[in-house]
Amino acid sequence: MRRLVAWLALWLLAWPAAWADEGQDCIPRIVSVQVARSADGARPVEGWESVTLPDRWGRRWPGYSGTAWYRIDWERAGAECSARAAELGLGIDGIGSAGEVFINDDLLWRDASLTEPLSRSWNVPRWWLLPTSSLRVGTNTVWVRVVGVAALSSGLVGTLRLGDAKEVAEAQAQAQWRQRTVYFINAVLAGMAAVLFLLVWGLRRQERAYGWFALMSLCWLAYLSTYLADTPWPFADSLDRARASMVALVGYVLCACLFTFRFGAQRLPWAERALWLLAALGAAAAWWAPQGAESAWFAAIWRGAMAVFLLNGLQFQWHAWRPGRGVAQRLLALCWLVLVAVALFTLGLVPDVWHVARNWAALSGIATIVLVMLLLGGQLAQQMRSAERFQRELEARVAEARTELAQAVAREHAQALDNAKLQERMQIAHDLHDGLGSSLVRGMALLEQAGGQLPGERVLSLLKTLRDDLRQVIDHGASAGATVPATPLQWLAPLRHRVTRLLDEMGVASEWRIAAQWRGTVEEGGCPSALQCLLLTRLVEEALSNVIKHSQARRVCVECTLPQPGVFAVRVEDDGRGFDVDAVQRAGMSVGMRSMAARAERMGAMFRVDSGASGTVVTVTLHMPPGQPAA
Repeated sequence: MRRLVAWLALWLLAWPAAWADEGQDCIPRIVSVQVARSADGARPVEGWESVTLPDRWGRRWPGYSGTAWYRIDWERAGAECSARAAELGLGIDGIGSAGEVFINDDLLWRDASLTEPLSRSWNVPRWWLLPTSSLRVGTNTVWVRVVGVAALSSGLVGTLRLGDAKEVAEAQAQAQWRQRTVYFINAVLAGMAAVLFLLVWGLRRQERAYGWFALMSLCWLAYLSTYLADTPWPFADSLDRARASMVALVGYVLCACLFTFRFGAQRLPWAERALWLLAALGAAAAWWAPQGAESAWFAAIWRGAMAVFLLNGLQFQWHAWRPGRGVAQRLLALCWLVLVAVALFTLGLVPDVWHVARNWAALSGIATIVLVMLLLGGQLAQQMRSAERFQRELEARVAEARTELAQAVAREHAQALDNAKLQERMQIAHDLHDGLGSSLVRGMALLEQAGGQLPGERVLSLLKTLRDDLRQVIDHGASAGATVPATPLQWLAPLRHRVTRLLDEMGVASEWRIAAQWRGTVEEGGCPSALQCLLLTRLVEEALSNVIKHSQARRVCVECTLPQPGVFAVRVEDDGRGFDVDAVQRAGMSVGMRSMAARAERMGAMFRVDSGASGTVVTVTLHMPPGQPAA
């Protein structure tokens, strides 16, 4: 029994190690990697060459465009590993430009297009779970057919992984982040920056740095499409897309240099002319590169563009760190200094041009867009704060000017009232002369013509007439105050009381039609000012005086209405003998008509007189100022 327990303990201790060895033996081991060209696209029988992955055939077969097959032989030891075959995975980081993958003789995956326009899989990491049914005991083969273009990176340009499915999936997820997600974030930021700063530049055309940065972001977005696009669209083939990518890179460097000049307030006309010339030459060379030599031309254009970018970053260091420069310029100089260091480091470590472009874009794209957006955003925020400060100062100045204007208007209003009072004093003198004086003259004439004593009733009537004339003059002076009556009834009540008694004694029937309010609603208009009320009173009084003195009328009607909101109309109509209005105006003999017309003009009203055999109508139409409350 003791021996049985001991053997069981030894077996349990040895079992994990044995299992680990078995698992280790089941991990696939790549035996060989070979490549051969294929003229017709079929798997070649001969011409196989051993290579190391990743592989670009441009160095081995210069100028070759077409199809090549990669053969990756691998094996697992032991037949017992077949039960674990479902856990194996295969991952490839990139195929340039398009291809298909087989496990032994079974198709595992194929690009959408293996003829021009070719699919673009050079920067697309993929992985697959190897099906158990396709695996063999012993040696297995992964076949990768690659269709490439001589001017581009052709071959198995990415890392190949073969092993545990979970580990392959994790590695491919990291490759997805490095090869796709980072560039997608770059593209989103570039698009946002382009739209935002194009709008800002459209609103502030004088800020040209914003416009050049927006164009720089657009060119960078176009260049990033090289890493993100899975088809050559909208171009006819892969070569045209590569040409467009190089033109976008040239445009990016040109816009970056011009943005630097504008942001740093540098005046370098000779440098700008040279940049435009170099950009035109670079774009033309990229688009019309000789057939078969595109790769060398693209590499030369890329190096030239990077050299110009580096020179621009270095010259700006000399400009930004001089005394008197602003913080924003020095921050941009730090940004360019970091990019210069990254570019120099990458150029020194990796001589391959396409690797340099890829690393430079991945490391600097997000940092460039974010840092420059922060710089321009900070500058814009500072300008907005300055504008707000100026607006506050302007509002304060406007308030002061408004206060001064209100004071000036108040002074003018007071002066207008003083002038009105002076005019009224002159009018009172006129009224004393024309009204009370005339009554005194008539009374004296009656006494002289009587030749004796008049009856007491007659004398009392003459005295009452003199008293009414004097009261009228007193009422004229009292109405010169600045208080506006609350309603038209209150405004016309004194004049109505006085004139009605006189008309009754003369046997003249009177009718008064007076509106109850100055306006219908608050929004419809205001009421007359104090000066307008005073002038309206005098005008109506003059019209009624003319009726009493000259018309020999038997009926008179005074009408005060609001024909429309904000308009006040006064109409005095009698049925007496009329007169020729035109003749009187031509003769210039009517003091009363001139007085009424002058008062109407002074208050801004329309004055009209219509007269004929059936009577006379005097009309005054006044537009009242809106929103002016009654006292």
